[in-house]
Amino acid sequence: MATRLGVPKVGPGDATRSAVRLEGVTRRFGDVVALDGVSLSAAPGEVVAVVGASGSGKSTLLELVCGLQAPDAGSVHAGRAVLMPQRDLLLPWLDARDNAALPLRLAGTPKDAARARAHDLLVRLGLEGFERARTWQLSGGMRQRVAVARTLLAGAPILCLDEPFGALDAITRADAQTWLAETLAHEPRTVLLVTHDVEEAALLADRIVVLSPRPGRVVATVPVDFPRPRSATDPQVVAVRAQAMEALRTNR
Repeated sequence: MATRLGVPKVGPGDATRSAVRLEGVTRRFGDVVALDGVSLSAAPGEVVAVVGASGSGKSTLLELVCGLQAPDAGSVHAGRAVLMPQRDLLLPWLDARDNAALPLRLAGTPKDAARARAHDLLVRLGLEGFERARTWQLSGGMRQRVAVARTLLAGAPILCLDEPFGALDAITRADAQTWLAETLAHEPRTVLLVTHDVEEAALLADRIVVLSPRPGRVVATVPVDFPRPRSATDPQVVAVRAQAMEALRTNR
C-alpha cells in the first residue's frame, strides 16, 4: 500500500472540516512544474472530481495525497489514502477473489476470513459466479470491478481513483459509473476522482475541480449539488458539464 513521505495527517480539529486539504502545493520535476500553488479540499464522504488536460498534474496530485510523493512547496493534509491507478494491476496467478482479498491478507487477515469478505463484496459488485475466475477470463469491466473491490478492502477512508474507467468502451464505462455510484452509496468514502470525462465527473461527483494545462493550477470549482442517481440527459448534468467544459476551454 502507499508509503507516506512525511505528509502530515489531519489533526483532530481539522477532521470535521476536511478529510483532504492541499494548501499552495507546488511540485516540480527538474525544470518542469507539474503543479503550481494548488489549493483544494475534500470533506469527509465527499466525491471530488479533478479534470484537466493531459499533463496538468492530476495523477501527481493523487500521489501527493497518498504520500507517494512530497510537495516542493505548500502542504498536504490527509488521512490514510489508497490509490487505484489507471491500470488494474491484477495479479494473473490469483483468481478474482484472491486479487480482491490481497490487502486483507497483507494486513494479516486469515485466508478464509479475507476470502469471505472479498466474496461478499464481489457479489455486491455483480461478479457472483466469477469469484474463482482468473484475470484472463474476465472482461475489462469485470477486472475494474475486482480492482475497485481490492481498493475498498484496503480499508482506507480516502480513495484516490486515477481514470478508473478510461480504458473501457462507452457502454461498459456507463455501467461502471452506475455500479461505482451504487457502491459508494453502500460504502461511503472520501473520493478524489481524476477523469478526462467531464460528463463522468458530473454524474459521480459532488464537486468538480478544473485544472489548467501545465503547470496545473485550480482555475474553476463547479458544484454538483443535486441528488444521485443522475442521468447524462438530466438538464442539471448537462448544465454542469457545460460549465466545466467552458472552464477548460477558457484556460487552454
